[in-house]
Amino acid sequence: MSNEETHTVPFLINGKDHTSEQTFDVVSPSSGETIHRYHSADASHANAAVDAAAEAFKTWRKTTPNQRRDIIYKAAEIMNNRRGELREYSMGETGSDATWADFDITTAITQVKEVAGRIGTIEGSVPTVADPNTSAMILREPFGVVLSISPWNAPYILGTRAVLFPIAAGNTVVFKASEVSPRTLRAIGSVLKEAGLPDGVVNIIFHERSNAASVTTALIQNPLVKKINFTGSTPVGRIISKLAGEQLKPVVLELGGKAPAIVWEDADLDLAALQCTLGSFMYAGQVCMSTERILVHKNVRHEFEKKLSATIEQVFSSERDSPILIASAAVEKNKQLIKDAVSKGASLIHGNPDLEEASKTRLRPIVISNVTSDMDIYETESFGPTVSLIEIETEEEAIKISNDTAYGLTSSVFTSDLRRGLRIAKEIETGAVHINNMTIHDESGLPHGGAKSSGYGRFGASPGLDEWVRSKTITFKN
Repeated sequence: MSNEETHTVPFLINGKDHTSEQTFDVVSPSSGETIHRYHSADASHANAAVDAAAEAFKTWRKTTPNQRRDIIYKAAEIMNNRRGELREYSMGETGSDATWADFDITTAITQVKEVAGRIGTIEGSVPTVADPNTSAMILREPFGVVLSISPWNAPYILGTRAVLFPIAAGNTVVFKASEVSPRTLRAIGSVLKEAGLPDGVVNIIFHERSNAASVTTALIQNPLVKKINFTGSTPVGRIISKLAGEQLKPVVLELGGKAPAIVWEDADLDLAALQCTLGSFMYAGQVCMSTERILVHKNVRHEFEKKLSATIEQVFSSERDSPILIASAAVEKNKQLIKDAVSKGASLIHGNPDLEEASKTRLRPIVISNVTSDMDIYETESFGPTVSLIEIETEEEAIKISNDTAYGLTSSVFTSDLRRGLRIAKEIETGAVHINNMTIHDESGLPHGGAKSSGYGRFGASPGLDEWVRSKTITFKN
């Protein structure tokens, strides 16, 4: 390895690089080689980051919307100028291809601009009260120090939103970044610092997995931390929620999904096949909004299966390299889900999980049909390139199966009848429903979040900013 490859990623605390005695390797899922190392935080580093954020909050909370807006707009410009560098970090650490990495960066830049443009929408009010000799005002104030936790799979989209919505509203942040992509997420801090963000407003730490419980607990229990946002798996989200609940601290959670796509008999099957292909297998299915279940009307099932298989081959050709997953364990999880389903009567209609691949982190798209509720894949989020096909006959059946899951993040309906699409959409228990479009749709100008075990609270648009201010009522005699 070159000296650049042995770079050890430092923390960012109070605007300065910080290190620890413990360092660990970052292994690329693409090559299986160590590409650099990172410093591993413990509770003392976590609390130092909180102290820095608390001190910075004293002045950051008093900045004007225009001051915050200008810094955030500048960050968008810098991200674009450093696109090549940011792409390299992401591809190396997460195994993504250039197309996904560029999509992640471009969408993040759009999101940064969107946040900056909405800062001025945070407004108080002066309501009329019952006593004519009394007046009142409602202020909207930042919480203080926010703990932000985001994953590796869309690092720039998820990392920037975890940080920027809170700071745009006047909060300061301790960002606990994924140990899988520390250099990628640390770069967000570098961009913000270059844009002129004051020291301590955003602090970034990461740690080895064995330190997760102690560091996370220390951060949540720290009395200076006032609110938390977490994007990640539902099991970890439950732990975060429990720890926060013990401290009576509010949380925004964006968790896992088991997204259904309903294909009705009057749907444009070519469109549905393309959107289901993209929704299921984009970035090897490693997106919380990925299509996990395709519910297809019995009258068009066989025709749709043929179109779906042909579209998968067209978009993800078997002659090209197979998709890369973040770890061999993710591949093995998907293979076990398929094996269990087939042993209980499911049929493989596309792909071969036993195909020999170039590495243990690769798996080609798999579609299985005749999936029933006794199979593990019916309820388990695969978070990989595996999708189930289930036959339906009535709207009621489609809605029942769509809602027969603990998750509720996103969904799709394909139909030529908009009224039917809207009718079904109103009955599906998800945070978003996309008619004649794929389940993956996270637009910065729209609220984004889930229902049920997919979390609560919202990122995106004005609701995403509203999460990070609280109201204060002041009354006074005239």
